[in-house]
Amino acid sequence: MIKRTLCFTNPAYLSLKNSQLVIKLPEVETNSSLPESFRAETIKTIPIEDIGVVVLDNKRITITQGVLEALLENNCAVITCNESHLPVGMHLPLVGNTTQTERMRFQIEASLPLKKQLWQQTISAKIQNQALVLRQMRGTEVRNMLKWASEVKSGDSENLEARAAVYYWQNAFPLIENFTRSREGVSPNNLLNYGYAILRAIVARALVSSGLLTTLGIHHRNKYNAYCLADDVMEPYRPYVDRLVMQLYDKYPDCEELTKELKAEVLQIPVLDVVISGKKSPLMIAVSTTTSSLQKCYSGELRKIVYPIIT
Repeated sequence: MIKRTLCFTNPAYLSLKNSQLVIKLPEVETNSSLPESFRAETIKTIPIEDIGVVVLDNKRITITQGVLEALLENNCAVITCNESHLPVGMHLPLVGNTTQTERMRFQIEASLPLKKQLWQQTISAKIQNQALVLRQMRGTEVRNMLKWASEVKSGDSENLEARAAVYYWQNAFPLIENFTRSREGVSPNNLLNYGYAILRAIVARALVSSGLLTTLGIHHRNKYNAYCLADDVMEPYRPYVDRLVMQLYDKYPDCEELTKELKAEVLQIPVLDVVISGKKSPLMIAVSTTTSSLQKCYSGELRKIVYPIIT
């Protein structure tokens, strides 16, 4: 079942009752002059089991320990944002699978050649998806990128990922002179940052559900990064975020501010249609297919990660 993504950008009281998330508005709760019937109508409830990602994007949100416990027990990712409305933290459950110890042992004991092969598959899929996005959205010549995708070697020893990235970002937003991808760069980098943070949460959540350590990556090894594996696995999925941001930028070129409307559009990422293993699936479900296949690669049941291909 596809899980819901909730984003709270206004002040709210979040509590738990009968396994339901209860949402109340502070301005209503503190105004005793309002009719009781009206106050009751403003209270919303959502089953905890239906929630996959929660984004907390207001300093005046109050959330109870009971809510956090219930969300994490149901394998939900809880994202907190800073004053610039960009995600800065993420809460994930400690245990997400009944055979977690065995699966983590396979992951920890994975050989270097296996990890290099997995990274080769990951980068090849990423470059291919980037090429297909460029062709769809910009009509760009991408034979070079498709050739690079087919030539990625074990461990991407020739760093074709970087070569493809230069060409990709040069053509992704042609109306922006000398556009470069940077966290602190000009818009729509802000939209890309927000979208990638949502994608990262989805991937991290799926990895925990598959019984894997998000910290121990295939390729990423930053000692300060608790989500190295999530950053690895999300690479072929980034082009789906890029395509959505291109569509939004073409529609709203003045997007320096992350408005509620823009955030609402970006929060559709979990339900974007992707094709994986020849079948159409919501992105959130596809990511679970990918992480499950990765776990089987670690255990020796499979030799290839299952990634989606842009259509």
